[in-house]
Amino acid sequence: MTDTGRNARRIFLASILALFTAGLSFSLRASVIRDIETEILVAIDPVASATLAGSILGVAFLGFASTLLVGSIFLEAIGMGRMLVFSGTCFAVGTGLVVASETLRLLWLGFLLSGLGWGFAEASVNPLVAAVYPNDRTSRLNIVHAWWPAGIIAGGLLGLGLGALGLGWRMQFAAIVLPAVATIAICVGVRFPSTERAAAGVSIGEMIAEIPKRPMFLVWWGCMFLTAASELAPGQWIDLTLTRTVGMRGIWLLIYVSGMMFVLRHFAGPIAHRVSNSGMLWGSSVLALLGLLALANAHSPQTAIGAATIWGLGVCFMWPTMLANVSERYPRGGELFIGLMGFAGAMAIQFVLPQLGAIFDRAKLEASGGEAAFAALQGDALEVVLRGAAATSFQTLAILPAILIVVFGAIVLWDRSRSRRVDSVESFVKDAG
Repeated sequence: MTDTGRNARRIFLASILALFTAGLSFSLRASVIRDIETEILVAIDPVASATLAGSILGVAFLGFASTLLVGSIFLEAIGMGRMLVFSGTCFAVGTGLVVASETLRLLWLGFLLSGLGWGFAEASVNPLVAAVYPNDRTSRLNIVHAWWPAGIIAGGLLGLGLGALGLGWRMQFAAIVLPAVATIAICVGVRFPSTERAAAGVSIGEMIAEIPKRPMFLVWWGCMFLTAASELAPGQWIDLTLTRTVGMRGIWLLIYVSGMMFVLRHFAGPIAHRVSNSGMLWGSSVLALLGLLALANAHSPQTAIGAATIWGLGVCFMWPTMLANVSERYPRGGELFIGLMGFAGAMAIQFVLPQLGAIFDRAKLEASGGEAAFAALQGDALEVVLRGAAATSFQTLAILPAILIVVFGAIVLWDRSRSRRVDSVESFVKDAG
């Protein structure tokens, strides 16, 4: 193997490890949030503890969004290698703060730093993979993003395994430090390329100027809010809510769906060659809608697994395919356009998760007849109320892929009509010649 090949391989490995760490953190946040709620948040506000839990989970996405926005603009100046090192550092420090926390403020700060680490990873990995594999973006981006659900699987199994051994949520969460430090170590001595935008001689000013020139990008940007919320919000919410309603730990559903993603994302390239990116996103939205509605009505392990299968098939390709699609359609937008897409996705979750918590809390109080009545509930009566609140939150989320079905359907029809016009012109020119 040549030095160039070895360098590319280490870059790809560093990218995989960075996203694995992000997935591990995502999963463990979902796994330990119930323990954090019980140990810390209920003491702060027993009535609105779910709202507080949603806010803490959401702040990680705020950090994610902030880093993507700033990092995408200055990625070439900072360097993609340094961004990966910053990612590992933020994950390590943020995890340490959460493990040591006894207050809401420290939890908030630790989750924020974890979000910053995730943002540094996403801001660098996506344009980095696009630069190293310019002719195979959809396939390579889906493969590298397969290690995000691999991290989720590892985090879910670690949480369950260490919990079964009697180790508390703090020891479980501390596992994030190991791959975070490994990400830093693997970047040492690697030669990282320039971004595609910089290599093509497109300046930062020209990259920013592409935004008003490409109004259709704003449609894709808006769609990213909805695709990300359809995928990531249920992933963070599933253990906190469905554990109380389906007769099994909700984290098992997240592990199961993540396993599906890990396998299926390796086949995104062949699928994209048979079906257009927009067509694949339309089909994904249909399945996501059906899956969320099914999760809202799941009341047993069997129905929960069936619902999770449909939802998982729906959201499997959404995030990496959205990024690859924008990269292909708007190459002069460079890392800024890719980063803005990630920013949209992150901000969607930062907004949606606290709202889900508020919806859940309102639904449980309305069903029980008020705060005092809810506090007095026990046993089956409490389970009925919580089941209804969980159903309400997932039904609300189902509105998002329903909107996407309409938008992506219109894009598919537009792309096909444009393709027919191009084919007609080419045929006319060929016949005339």
